[in-house]
Amino acid sequence: MRTIGEVSTELGVKPHILRYWEAQFEMLKPLKRAGGRRYYRPQDVAMLRRIDQLLNREGFTVRGARQFLAQQTPKAASASMQDGETASGHSVDVKALRAIRDTLAEALAAA
Repeated sequence: MRTIGEVSTELGVKPHILRYWEAQFEMLKPLKRAGGRRYYRPQDVAMLRRIDQLLNREGFTVRGARQFLAQQTPKAASASMQDGETASGHSVDVKALRAIRDTLAEALAAA
C-alpha cells in the first residue's frame, strides 16, 4: 500500500492530477482511511501507470483513455499489445506508428 505522495513521486505526476484521474476513471478506487487519506494498492498503481502512459505518452484525451480502458480486459489488453491489434481486432503497424511519432517529435523539437 502506498500513499498519494509516494505514487506521485514514483510516476512524476502531481497529487492533484492523481485525484483528478480518480474522478475521471471509475475503475480507479484507492482505499481511503480516516481523514480521507488515500492508500493505493498494487493494482491501483498499475492502473495509474497505464493512465499516465495513455495520456502523457500516447496522446489520448481523458475521454479517449477512459473509453479505451473500458473496452479492455487484462487478457485483451496484453494480447492486443503483443499481436499489434486494437481491441476491435484491427491490425496495427506499430513500427510505422512509432516512426511517425518520432518524426513528429523531431520536427517539434527543431521548431
